[in-house]
Amino acid sequence: MAHMRFIIMKNEQDISFVEMPQSHAYQLSALNLRLHKEIDKLTASNVPALPLAIAECDELELHDPSLAVHSGLDYINSLERDFSSIQEKSYPLISLLTEIRALQAQLEQWYEEEAEV
Repeated sequence: MAHMRFIIMKNEQDISFVEMPQSHAYQLSALNLRLHKEIDKLTASNVPALPLAIAECDELELHDPSLAVHSGLDYINSLERDFSSIQEKSYPLISLLTEIRALQAQLEQWYEEEAEV
């Protein structure tokens, strides 16, 4: 069984959790920080709200049933959909999408390999 890690995300007053393979968790945190650094440069009107990665942990025990844990692949797929729908004219969005899609491809491969085991 693969070792998973949890990235704790905060958006306004909401907290969410993304379950990632331990080998890829840091990449999601780093991507999130990079997106936050660049998101203010986007001038489009449909820029998605982006939660901030505030922490990582190896184990998670939720006591609030209203909180959910999201699969890393589901999260990155949603992120890719959100960013690919941005109609940006002034900022080279392609570099951000390239980073998102690179992690997306790595996660798809990781999940495929895990399914084979």
